[in-house]
Amino acid sequence: MYKVLDKDTIISEILPHLSIAKRGFVCKASIVEVVNCILYKLKTGIQWRLLPVTALFSDVVLSCKTVFYHFRKWSKNGEWKSVWINLLNKHRDKLDMSSVDLDGSHTRATKGGESVGYQGCKKFNTTNALYLTDRQGIPLAMSEPISGEHHDLYKIEKSMSIIFKTLREAHIYVDGLFLNADAGFDSKGFRRECKDRGIFPNVCFNKKNREHDDDDCVDELLYRERYSIERTNAWLDSFRSILIRHDTTLTSWSAWNYIAFAILLLRKC
Repeated sequence: MYKVLDKDTIISEILPHLSIAKRGFVCKASIVEVVNCILYKLKTGIQWRLLPVTALFSDVVLSCKTVFYHFRKWSKNGEWKSVWINLLNKHRDKLDMSSVDLDGSHTRATKGGESVGYQGCKKFNTTNALYLTDRQGIPLAMSEPISGEHHDLYKIEKSMSIIFKTLREAHIYVDGLFLNADAGFDSKGFRRECKDRGIFPNVCFNKKNREHDDDDCVDELLYRERYSIERTNAWLDSFRSILIRHDTTLTSWSAWNYIAFAILLLRKC
């Protein structure tokens, strides 16, 4: 059976940050295999009820409902985000922070749910979130997802606070950082938000926006490096459970993203 991560990596990098019951409802199967089932679901996008549990478990076979129970428990407790922050902190020396890239991404939502809205350009319901990556394209953080009818600058102050709070918790400091963003972020509010944090915004000028300060400029050579975040979007799209959003709760959908972040980081490191 295909494994997204090997057993030793799951034991050393993921399990230390997940709560495992020692009394009450105690899992009779291997927790490593439970996590492997969740990773398999993320990669393939298979429905929970069709999860091939007999092939994924070697000894005690759990039902798909029990695997889902563990995923939801860890998601609601914010433990997948905790896994991500701890991995980011542990492997931060592998990151290239010479510049970072910011981009928004709309994900099609087929079943509705929290923070889902109609996106006119794409002509279907979506969820929108901002993603930050390092220069290599390794994911760093994401904002709180919002409904698809909103543009990338909607409540940008709150989104930036959430993103950079994640970096602080991972002991990654942003003072003096260069940040690339496309023309959708060309606004005084966004530039001010960056400068207040000691970040140099390298934002492509939007031809429709004529309000620029004299010190606003774009480093074209640095901006060309922004292609790395587009590559990251392609990496994330390889995980079928986040390519199209089927989860109705934000806790589940955000959890899938953080698990995907962790897999990409561990593979690159």
